[in-house]
Amino acid sequence: MNTWRLIITPPARGAWNMAVDEAILEHIGRGDALPTLRLYAWDPACLSLGHAQPFTDVDLARLRARGWEVVRRLTGGRAILHTDELTYSVTGSAAEPMLAGSVLESYNRLAQALLFAVESLGLPVEMKEAAGHTGSVTNANPVCFEVPSSYEITVNGKKLIGSAQARKKEGVLQHGSLPLTGDLTRICLALAFENESARADAVQRLLRRATTVESALGGALTWETAAQAFIRAFETQLGICFERGKLSESESGRAEELVREKYAHPSWTERV
Repeated sequence: MNTWRLIITPPARGAWNMAVDEAILEHIGRGDALPTLRLYAWDPACLSLGHAQPFTDVDLARLRARGWEVVRRLTGGRAILHTDELTYSVTGSAAEPMLAGSVLESYNRLAQALLFAVESLGLPVEMKEAAGHTGSVTNANPVCFEVPSSYEITVNGKKLIGSAQARKKEGVLQHGSLPLTGDLTRICLALAFENESARADAVQRLLRRATTVESALGGALTWETAAQAFIRAFETQLGICFERGKLSESESGRAEELVREKYAHPSWTERV
């Protein structure tokens, strides 16, 4: 069995969540940490932007009026509003068997575990390989859950899990979101649109193309139930044996540095 570390952290601010993922990646790159699955949540709600997404996609006044925060991810992709969800991050070296090979090869392996997890929750999910952007979805679209990706997890044709991967010299980081409940279209309240008609159109597109666990199941599911399904799926599908762990003092200290110097700082968040 392949031994990984399992970390479950309590709901936290977006800057800290992103800093922790990078701190773990750095420590894995030095050989100071096992491959890690981290399961977490966000408080308060936070809009995360992809690595190269323009900051002008954000409507700061609307965002702040709702008490939401904004952060820029290490990974690519488009905007996600993190609230009422289970977030996962997988971090390991490029030599780790589950992460070896190309981006798509590793993405596909992890998608098998994600698929098994949501299937075990009673959801009629499918995994479809997307050839690329279709229809009215373009690279300029600010919303992650509208944009199809390879090996995406869908329910009745609607996207359920949004994931993104970054490959750095230290190793591989993939993280993603499983929306559990709530109104997915809330994200449109925090994004900039040409006019209110364009905002309303984005809301309707999102309703057609994405869903939550509660909507798909017709009932609510707790964060803890979803987390246990993820743990079992990674063990079963990927042959992983988890050691329940926590951040080392070094990882925690580095995460706090990254919050101050990067993820909570405009030089990073507003750099594009």
